[in-house]
Amino acid sequence: MELVKFRELEQRIKGLVEEHQALKKRLKELEELVEIKSGEIREANSKIAKLNEERDSVKQKVDTLLDLLEDINASEQTSGLLFEKKV
Repeated sequence: MELVKFRELEQRIKGLVEEHQALKKRLKELEELVEIKSGEIREANSKIAKLNEERDSVKQKVDTLLDLLEDINASEQTSGLLFEKKV
């Protein structure tokens, strides 16, 4: 009877050891996956930062062009008023 209980205990321990080894293996796989995903996130953040810089540069150029257009329109309106006064 004691031998049967001892064998049951031995089987349970073996099962726990196997499960522990499987869990350690899975943990290692998941840690590697986390590292890969972290690298992907760093790369994506870098791309986002670059795109934000490009967007800001384009916005600045558009604002400059719009200011030039406003200056041209203001100049044309002033020239038009002067022309009307002379005529």
